[in-house]
Amino acid sequence: MASLGRYQVSMKHHLYSSEGGSITGLTRQIAEFAADLGYNDLPSEVVERTKLLILDIAGNVVRARHDAESTPSLLAAVERLGLSDGACTVIGDDRRYAPTAAALINGTLAHSLDFDDTHARASLHSSAPIVPACLAAAEMVGASGKDFITAIVAGYEVQIRLGLALDPPAHYDRGFHPTATCGVFGATIAAAKLLGLNADDIESALGIALSQAAGSMQFLADGAWTKRSHVGQAAQNGLICATLAAEGFQGPKQAFEGRWGFLFAYAPNADPLKVTDGLGARWETMNLAVKPYPSCRYTHAAMDALATLKRDHAIEAADIVSVEIGLPETGWKIVGDPQVDKQNPKSVVDGQFSMPFCAAVVLREGTLGWDHYATHLHDKDTHDLSRRVSTVIDAKADAIFPENMAGMARVETANATYEAFVDVPKGEPGNFMSEAEFLKKFNGLCQPYLSSAAANRLAQGLLNLDQANSVSSVVGFSQAGQ
Repeated sequence: MASLGRYQVSMKHHLYSSEGGSITGLTRQIAEFAADLGYNDLPSEVVERTKLLILDIAGNVVRARHDAESTPSLLAAVERLGLSDGACTVIGDDRRYAPTAAALINGTLAHSLDFDDTHARASLHSSAPIVPACLAAAEMVGASGKDFITAIVAGYEVQIRLGLALDPPAHYDRGFHPTATCGVFGATIAAAKLLGLNADDIESALGIALSQAAGSMQFLADGAWTKRSHVGQAAQNGLICATLAAEGFQGPKQAFEGRWGFLFAYAPNADPLKVTDGLGARWETMNLAVKPYPSCRYTHAAMDALATLKRDHAIEAADIVSVEIGLPETGWKIVGDPQVDKQNPKSVVDGQFSMPFCAAVVLREGTLGWDHYATHLHDKDTHDLSRRVSTVIDAKADAIFPENMAGMARVETANATYEAFVDVPKGEPGNFMSEAEFLKKFNGLCQPYLSSAAANRLAQGLLNLDQANSVSSVVGFSQAGQ
């Protein structure tokens, strides 16, 4: 790792600008890190973890291509814009698309099930905006699997650190969705690396991306689909920003630390030191978690607790008097408040962000899968049980946040009261899924739409991506007849 040693420096060595008091040199340092990062700089565990994360996102895209209710309108818009004729792949789709359209579609689909990976402390999803932008760029230049993995890791490491620097609760309180706002920079980094940009051009690309950092939490008010689309737009815009810079288009310098830069415009008390802390030495990629349930990550610890209580005590839904779920305050704001609305979800998005609904499904089924939304969203018994679920801020869960998205569940039945606390939900780095569990999830998502042979070829191709001379040849296995 000696080649990256010069990036592991304290920000005290950088100057302070007379304009706005910002720390200078930050964006340049990120650009140099991204430009110089090579496959051989990556620890083997980072490579193996990244391949699993790519596999996980591919399964999400395949199922959402066919099942997400927002997909038909997305594809119709791409068709109307004349972007459905090109050379780039949408995983699980027989058509080929223009690069920007492929990034938009794959990115939107990757996040449409809310079943994609998460980073607890940064409170964001990483693969959904980054992998699709990188895939389109890889197909544009004919990249190898090793180059693809390296570019994705570069994107992860930058996006996650930006999320940490912003202070996620403060960023959310301003109405921003960090997966998208930070994701466009990660997508830009990943695409720029595959397009062969040097540090000067990457710095310019990040400056262009500054004007594309967007993603509003207003979708929570009515279950709108924009949480999905603005992640896809982050992927698309990242690809566009990198391509513009590759052709010489000039973006502003100091995209992160400038007077009107990202860290000063998007959160009240950002900490720029966190953007470069451990860069090239501590791999935040290893702190990404995967989801066993297709719902907001803040619901998962409590769902694990409920599943355990149901199994261990043979709890039947009909016997339940009341349920209390305890969450960290940030999670409670997103999946528990306002309680009446959360107890009465009307759409898939509502359900994904409803702790009462998710709890009710688990108490009836023992788990929550994607197909359960169709069967339970309009089920009277599930809604009756949802209205018996209350959500509160739990002091213990709040104390260990954001290191862990913990949760407490207390179930009162006609005969007894049962309680469980889960500090590390399944899928977190400290409670990670095995390759076999990844494959089970992947096959479950792909099974209705890919043959077993096609799904197996795609999965094995992705799990051996570091041996592939062409990324295009691997993702091509997701198309019918391959």
